[in-house]
Amino acid sequence: MDPTAKPSPGLVRNLLVRVFSFCVFVLVLRFVYVVTIAGGSCDAGDFCFFSIPDTLNFASVSAGVITGASAVSGEGTSSSVSVSESSLNDLWTSKEWRNSVDFHSGVFQDLMAESYLNTNSKALCVETLTGVDVFALKEIGVHDVVGIAKKAVPPLVKFGKAIRIPFEDDMFDFVFSGGSGVDRYVKQAEFASEIGRTLKPEGFLVVHTNSAKDTYSFNSFIGLFNCCRLVRHREIDNGDTIMPSIHEIVLKKEYKSENENSKLDSNIVHKCSVPVPGFKHEIVRNAENIISEEPLKPWLTLKRNLKNIKYLSSMVDINFKKRYVYVDVGARSYGSSIGSWFKKQYPKQNKTFEIYAIEADKAFHEEYKSRKGVNLLPYAAWVRNETLFFEINGDPGQKMADNKTRGMGRIQPGQSSTGEMGNVNKIQGFDFANWLKNTVSERDYVVMKMDVEGTEFDLIPRLFETGAICLIDEIFLECHYNRWQKCCPGERSSKYENTYDQCLELFGSLRKMGILVHQWF
Repeated sequence: MDPTAKPSPGLVRNLLVRVFSFCVFVLVLRFVYVVTIAGGSCDAGDFCFFSIPDTLNFASVSAGVITGASAVSGEGTSSSVSVSESSLNDLWTSKEWRNSVDFHSGVFQDLMAESYLNTNSKALCVETLTGVDVFALKEIGVHDVVGIAKKAVPPLVKFGKAIRIPFEDDMFDFVFSGGSGVDRYVKQAEFASEIGRTLKPEGFLVVHTNSAKDTYSFNSFIGLFNCCRLVRHREIDNGDTIMPSIHEIVLKKEYKSENENSKLDSNIVHKCSVPVPGFKHEIVRNAENIISEEPLKPWLTLKRNLKNIKYLSSMVDINFKKRYVYVDVGARSYGSSIGSWFKKQYPKQNKTFEIYAIEADKAFHEEYKSRKGVNLLPYAAWVRNETLFFEINGDPGQKMADNKTRGMGRIQPGQSSTGEMGNVNKIQGFDFANWLKNTVSERDYVVMKMDVEGTEFDLIPRLFETGAICLIDEIFLECHYNRWQKCCPGERSSKYENTYDQCLELFGSLRKMGILVHQWF
């Protein structure tokens, strides 16, 4: 072959055709990646030649990614299934798809009739697995609608999470969370916060849930949305034989300035001073009876009574709470009640609880250093912040140096000239009610066990006085009284000044208030 010979025109033409074909292949591959793998679309800032029209015929959609029916919403994991064009066509042309579209169309048309939605609404569907609700909205004339989910389903659903909605503040007139997706969200409070951020003032949120059926969980759900007020709720027949009805809740975002919202949050405890809602009284009426006759053997009574206790979390759904908190006041050792009872026996509905152990006795402090997940407060729960004298070995009924009887239990306010009085140590007491108000809110689920050797007659009234009592959902209270002595039949111990009748009055005042309290011995 002559190296000086010029290439023939046909060879150059073939080379150019191959280069052009390769460039076209690269562009097509890029387009497929953007639309089907990255979960975006041509109007999302990626390089493409054209955008996907709203009126796209689903029968002609190319291969994509859909979320499987077993996907888990919220912070959990979801499985995605790559499907062929025929499989995707089968989904969008199936009888089940058409039935689901018709169901959602009927729901949205009812909402239109009640003026919660109109064709000019800018709408968002949250955690929509296949985009059926997006399609139904478009079909009835709501064209400005977008769906988000952890797995994109082009062209109906873009990538996005309910707890981090990828849109600006005050953007949507209407937000829909269907398919009972809210029941599977792990971080309910973050979801509520994102809805409040992206929903326009006077905009509407519509949620379909299979939870929030009892009044406690329903009020807990509403309480998550401090941005909104309840408009209405109803049961809808969805034609499902396994779960024939679904709970629809409609909320409207109230217009409040940022300062007004902050003021509302800071004053939320003060609303606690009024009588608690009626549904809490109904819970109390369903609780076990208080033991009216003084038990001769309290410890045996406790064992029997534990079998009868109707825990709040066994009576209601606690799913819609911001946090879950257990406060052990007078915790003693870790195994005394946290490890032996709360960790093992209290029904938690698979929730992770923050645990606070309040114990002033230094003898128990060391073991808490190795206990993960337990916050130790090495102080004495009291009615104000002040120095206290804490009993180490002696009985609370013994005489102090100033000849005053110690009827408060193991702690005593005041100060001697030396700072020490026999078998006592000087410790710091703190305002327990004030601490509680600064630590939890009404949106939290709070369980408290109190065993404070008689100081309950000071602490409980203080909780009432400050309104902090309403922040507690359930109390396990050991009330200390002058019990019969084992050594001396017919004689009562002077260890405590209060009587069993006074304990009954204390329990009665709590239950009358609508606070679920259980006897603890």
